Amino acid sequence: MKGGKLIIFSAPSGSGKTTIVRHLLEQSDLNLAFSISATSRPRRGKEKHGEHYYFMSLSEFKKHIKNDDFLEWEEVYRDNFYGTLKSEVERLWAEGKNVIFDIDVVGGLRIKKKFPDQTLAVFVKPPSVDELKIRLKKRSTESDDKINMRIAKASVELATAPQFDRIIKNYDLDTALKEAHDLVADFLKTKA
Repeated sequence: MKGGKLIIFSAPSGSGKTTIVRHLLEQSDLNLAFSISATSRPRRGKEKHGEHYYFMSLSEFKKHIKNDDFLEWEEVYRDNFYGTLKSEVERLWAEGKNVIFDIDVVGGLRIKKKFPDQTLAVFVKPPSVDELKIRLKKRSTESDDKINMRIAKASVELATAPQFDRIIKNYDLDTALKEAHDLVADFLKTKA
């Protein structure tokens, strides 16, 4: 696989990475396209196949693992697999786009390791774990047990921040959005 640039945004759930990635996708000067992840978890709310995720059964996901169809994959929670299909990245590169990811920390670091020169890996750091809990509760999409699982996982994820190329502290959204844009724009100017 060889193509354009890869921009990874990783963070604990509720840190604001999805908001930042959506903002960057709206900036035409960056020529970005979103890499849709595959998952074995059930759909939530109004999520659509091929727009939010490629939803697969557990057996279908495991078949793709066996066939080496993923650039990276991870069992994030028990029987909830997430991964990046190689075909998805190749499709976006064929369109002449730079690929942006909203991905968990383990997957993000795996892509960075495979493509060190053409990848910018950014960690979005929340104000605090308490603030994360407040943000997750406001979503009203998951049970308290699921939220507590995400909070427990956040502590582990926060410890990986130094392994990323850059850390954006999302204490103020407008500041974080500007910092993310400037960071990505500068990276896209460099040679891979």
